[in-house]
Amino acid sequence: MKALLGDSRLHERITTAEEAASWIEDGMTVGLSGFTRAGEPKAVPFALANRAKQEPLKLNIITGASLGSDVDRVLAEAGIVRRRLPYQSDDVMRQKINRGEILYIDQHLSHTAEWIREGVLPPIDVAIVEALAVTEEGLVIPTTSVGNTSLFVQRARHVILEINTAQPRALYGIHDVYEVGERGARKPIPLVNPSDRIGLPGIPVDPDKIVAVVFTHQPDSPSPITAPDAVTDQIAANILQFLRNEVAAGRLTPRLAPLQAGIGSVANAVLYGLMHSEFHDLEFYSEVLQDAVFDLIDAGKVVFASASAITLTEKKMQEVFRDFDAYRNRLLLRPQEISNHPEIVRRLGLISINTALEADIYGNVNSTHVRGTRMMNGIGGSGDFARNARLAIFVTKSIAQKGAVSRIVPFVSHVDHTEHDVDVLVTEYGYADLRGLAPIERAPLIIERCAHPDYRPLLMEYYREALKRGGHTPHVLEKALSFHLAYERNGSMRTAAGTGVIGR
Repeated sequence: MKALLGDSRLHERITTAEEAASWIEDGMTVGLSGFTRAGEPKAVPFALANRAKQEPLKLNIITGASLGSDVDRVLAEAGIVRRRLPYQSDDVMRQKINRGEILYIDQHLSHTAEWIREGVLPPIDVAIVEALAVTEEGLVIPTTSVGNTSLFVQRARHVILEINTAQPRALYGIHDVYEVGERGARKPIPLVNPSDRIGLPGIPVDPDKIVAVVFTHQPDSPSPITAPDAVTDQIAANILQFLRNEVAAGRLTPRLAPLQAGIGSVANAVLYGLMHSEFHDLEFYSEVLQDAVFDLIDAGKVVFASASAITLTEKKMQEVFRDFDAYRNRLLLRPQEISNHPEIVRRLGLISINTALEADIYGNVNSTHVRGTRMMNGIGGSGDFARNARLAIFVTKSIAQKGAVSRIVPFVSHVDHTEHDVDVLVTEYGYADLRGLAPIERAPLIIERCAHPDYRPLLMEYYREALKRGGHTPHVLEKALSFHLAYERNGSMRTAAGTGVIGR
């Protein structure tokens, strides 16, 4: 095991998770490696939770994104978390956030590093980081994600390393760690193709900052994404038809443009639509590489993929890591402020595909809050991409909860992506290309092509009444949230007209 620690001084700092956790004091700000259930520390957080059973402990927790291995759950259950950012996806933590027991900062994933660098957030006292090894040159080699880890290591007062011997050694060499520098003094990021390597294969570290080294042997927890179904297959077909029309119009070629797809079952399922399409020699410049990307590589459809993390289902994880050498020359993992950087997104001209909780008849998208108040997971990186991509595509199933909820509503209950940042809206019923359209042109198009047939009459009823009120973006203010009110009162948005909510 000592062979994984290039600096002999670190040999003396090998210890237990419990001893390492003793470096954490009440009130500290702690940076945890990990991005979308990949590469998080898997021992010290549990030791912290056990310690909290004996003594009060409240911490500010900053990560790259969501954590796997039940880390967020265990920390939330232990009552350790005072403040959390920038993204999470655990149901226990979600409940505590919505009860006001955890202060949650929902943030664009490219912004967190800037806040840390500029001192907007409290200084990071301790970074707890999963790694493959520390090289003789003093580089910490990350595992299945980079996320914000590089900045945590550089800025933290102390660093605790978890060397995870279960993570594939073949990951060595696929990381590209680049530091942008201070705002006002930085240079352009020298990246013009997804495959460009612009940084180091690991994270530079001052060995004197490393106060503890813990050895673990535990794979990442598998992704919970579900397989494609008939609805997601149709959504994929609709996206493919839109892309074909873009090729026919001369705005794209059959190689398309570098692709970004958000995390989750719908986005992953949509990518499978590319498998048997005419599009070829595809590239990804994304946050997360899920199952579909590796299947597309295997099929010869994808030639290169850049991201900040690899997040796979259990079966796909076993397949990929069993023969990782087959992929290593086609992959790079970068810090999330590079994978999500607006400068790069705009330069590469990405096609961005992300998921909406709901969208309204003018093209505003809610990605985060159920009925406007209850946090689901967070905005993640969708805003980083949507505002800057060549094409910002948002996908959603037209209904939820067996039809009791329409995903297309008169007005979204929370706005994450304004109408100005949404180019194309797609459901299983079709797509609405919103580019170049005024609000009064977008509304009937979205209703006709994206809404579920059961809800189209209700939406058109609202829109016609709104038109009588006039305005550039017509609304009936007292009825704008009538669908949501109907659900709150009757358990179904279908009752918006029948119970008089629309007309009230």
